[in-house]
Amino acid sequence: MKILVVRFRQMGDSVVATALLNTLRYNFPESQIHFVLNEKIAPLFQGHPSIDRIITFSEDDHSGLVRYLKKVWQIVHDTRYDVIIDMRSTLNTMMFACFSRRTPYRIGLKKFYTRIAFNHLIHFSENKSMVEHDVSLASPLNAIKEIRAINEFTLHISEEEKKDFGDYLRGQGVDLEKPIILVNVTAKIASKVWHEDRMVWVLKQFLETFPTYQVVFNYAPGPEEANARRVYEKLGRPQQVFIDVQARSSRELVAMGYYMTLFFGNEGGARHIIHATGCPSLVVCAPKTNKTVWLQQNSVPAEGISPADFADSSVLKKMSNEQKYNLITQEVVWEKLKDFTQRVGLRRFHKN
Repeated sequence: MKILVVRFRQMGDSVVATALLNTLRYNFPESQIHFVLNEKIAPLFQGHPSIDRIITFSEDDHSGLVRYLKKVWQIVHDTRYDVIIDMRSTLNTMMFACFSRRTPYRIGLKKFYTRIAFNHLIHFSENKSMVEHDVSLASPLNAIKEIRAINEFTLHISEEEKKDFGDYLRGQGVDLEKPIILVNVTAKIASKVWHEDRMVWVLKQFLETFPTYQVVFNYAPGPEEANARRVYEKLGRPQQVFIDVQARSSRELVAMGYYMTLFFGNEGGARHIIHATGCPSLVVCAPKTNKTVWLQQNSVPAEGISPADFADSSVLKKMSNEQKYNLITQEVVWEKLKDFTQRVGLRRFHKN
């Protein structure tokens, strides 16, 4: 059986989508699974055991409608797919199904315009996690056999890549025999960053309370790095913080995740990658982030703190983004982090 899964979008969404790929691989181990991605994030998925072929679209492929449609047509006519699963089901992505009417299972999201492309429609529910939603896209295949859901989303790197990053950490002075916390002190989008001074206060409490922990900041070059280094200065340049340790690619971030004891900080795509390596996480969620949807509950502990924990939706609707963030006090975050570290960190460290 040949299966085409169309994802596109950003890195975090695509990482979570591997739960669907793992479900397909488990239930149909002899199938050929092809995964459609944006070119920039494709290297992260190289070598994944639930992907037989990665099909990429460049920015140029997306820039012109004729070029885009021609490539979609070529893909679905070069390979006669038995299943097409369109995880986005936009007017653009549904062209894969529209151009492959002979495909027996054309599965997409239930929207007012999607019935013309798909013969199996799945309703998106905000009462489900994104993992549960993604995996539910395989449910029409129950007609072939009873589908067992695999809710684990995973990434794969080689043992050599993992070893190389371990050597890099040692070269930076990190002691791999001691616990390490990876902290997302900033984010690419300013509206998804909790108050910096409150973050500094919480980290000071952490450093004092857990002196054996080493701290690594996760950041990208540019504004994120400037923000991270400013936090480092506000902390007083503590020896426990290794400010120059960096993952220089998405695959290195996966490798880093395997050495981390815990992840803490602002919710975002990096957390999904770290979660996929089995690292537990506690995050401060942006006001627009639905914890039920994005904090997936599987074998890896993942907890979050959100403005919705402190006010109901009718009150939140009247508040600005800053006012919503103000509901999350540094004291609450610190108590949650202290408890999470004591409850989960030791177990993860000994597991490593």
